[in-house]
Amino acid sequence: MAAATPVEPATTATLEAFADTIVPGVKRSPDDRAIAGVEDDPGAVQAGALEVLAHPALGLTEALDGIAGLLNMHAQHQARVGQHTLDPAVPPFVALDFDTRTALVEQLTDPSHPEREVWFGVALFCTMAFDSAPHLPTAEALDQGHPGLSLLGVGQPDLDGLWRFPQFSYHRRLASVHPHTTATGSPA
Repeated sequence: MAAATPVEPATTATLEAFADTIVPGVKRSPDDRAIAGVEDDPGAVQAGALEVLAHPALGLTEALDGIAGLLNMHAQHQARVGQHTLDPAVPPFVALDFDTRTALVEQLTDPSHPEREVWFGVALFCTMAFDSAPHLPTAEALDQGHPGLSLLGVGQPDLDGLWRFPQFSYHRRLASVHPHTTATGSPA
């Protein structure tokens, strides 16, 4: 079951801007403010970062407004320190340019930052959305042209829906199956 994205537009825009800072992507339209557009290919937002963050299994749904609010508070401080003028029409983090967003995320994920675990976790889930599409069945994600799985070259399953890898990644078998292993792959 795919999750809905946050309902509050400011939360959505802020979290999209954060996800785009982690795995940048192409703007969805010329007036897209959340995505900085520093890349020509889809990034974390198009890969479903907000769906991952809002997925009930993750348990962050109720905290997303607070996370976005905290990020915007840090963005306001960053703007004051760097003497950046923020556009009041968008949330503060969205109003930052890409380089300033990146510098702020670097500060927030630094081992010395007291909130590091929060920001590192949110960044991790944004990366996971791009690298593995955990919010979608893999075959469905591939059928939809998921940008991360496509970039990684994940192929379609065999006709029976299973993935098989006839070539070993190191071009040789690394180990033989233990003689007492059951048909399901469990040790005896």
